[in-house]
Amino acid sequence: MATKIGNGMSLTREIAAFEEKKKRSHDPDILDMIDLTTADLVATDIAGQALGVGATAPHFQLPDPAGDIVTLADLLVGGPVLLNFYRGSWCPYCNLELRAYQRELLRLTAHNTKLVAISPMLPDNSLDVAEKNNLDFPVLSDIGNLVAGQYGLVFEVDRRIQAMYRERLGNDLPTLNGDDSFTLPLPATYVIGQDGVITYAYVNADYRLRADPEEVLAAVEELV
Repeated sequence: MATKIGNGMSLTREIAAFEEKKKRSHDPDILDMIDLTTADLVATDIAGQALGVGATAPHFQLPDPAGDIVTLADLLVGGPVLLNFYRGSWCPYCNLELRAYQRELLRLTAHNTKLVAISPMLPDNSLDVAEKNNLDFPVLSDIGNLVAGQYGLVFEVDRRIQAMYRERLGNDLPTLNGDDSFTLPLPATYVIGQDGVITYAYVNADYRLRADPEEVLAAVEELV
């Protein structure tokens, strides 16, 4: 059964609906370049090289928007961790996904599972995404994608689309992330057991495809 959200659709179906809307709101040359560069990234098999089930999750110490340091070790004290890497507040797919997990927060808490999301954005911009989506779980700043790199998720945005990002889509990644690298993490979802071992992994180089929360929650429930 798919996770139900406010309008009766699963996250997967809501993303599909957004895709249809995007076809009407974006210029065809932008959509074509997105398709081309995404296909090229998928072809590198970067997702297949990322950490997967059975690997030990790299530990992290990252700041939340208030400047407090959150560590994986502390999160694991009370139970498993659901770790979500997202691209940033500018990404509509990420916002849909974060809100979908917010709706499942009580269910996660009932299974003693902590939810945390990580992006390369500066803390002030992480605060914006938390406020915009009414999130009650930590959103952490991985400046320079150092932690995402340990998970094997980091890539450079294709140079053919960087100008479109900044000038036509309004996605000024260097300003949002505080560096000029134009690097991002692949969207990824991990369930990490208390022993620090990854028990569920979803990584996809096509950022338009995300794990449905119901599938992820099922993995959490099997673990606990």
